[in-house]
Amino acid sequence: MARKIPMRKCILTNEMHPKNDLIRVVKTKEGEVFADATGKKNGRGSYVVKDLEKVNKAREKKALEKALGKDTEALNPVYDEIIRLIYREDIPKR
Repeated sequence: MARKIPMRKCILTNEMHPKNDLIRVVKTKEGEVFADATGKKNGRGSYVVKDLEKVNKAREKKALEKALGKDTEALNPVYDEIIRLIYREDIPKR
């Protein structure tokens, strides 16, 4: 029997993707927002597609800010962290 692949909705594109193709962004009770590489940190999780073009467009349109309700300056490091995680995934493992 085939295993069911968990699907999540990307908050940038509103499209469903397999959970492994997404990066989790967490907002804690204290209002702290960060990219969660492990996918297990405490807090409200939202998912972002691993696509540099879409992440850069989202930064221009302030999509994360709208989805999470935060001010702009606070989320610039989050976008940078998402991009860093995408690049880290693109590096072939030896």
